[in-house]
Amino acid sequence: MLRWMCGKTRKDRIRNIEIQRQVGVAPIDTKIREGRLRWFGHLQRRPTNAPTRKLDSIETVEIRRGRGRPKLT
Repeated sequence: MLRWMCGKTRKDRIRNIEIQRQVGVAPIDTKIREGRLRWFGHLQRRPTNAPTRKLDSIETVEIRRGRGRPKLT
């Protein structure tokens, strides 16, 4: 999308980082990390008896699924 906004194509051989610098946009992984941290902060401010806070102490069981397409029953 940024390439399209700048009028650049893949044939111009300009790296994504350079286009992000030109436009002044942060990388997407940084934005995702910020959103996750913001959500984590919301959860931590909830009361300790809230259902979302109780999920922190639940232990998960790892179940391995078979490879490939599921069998028809």
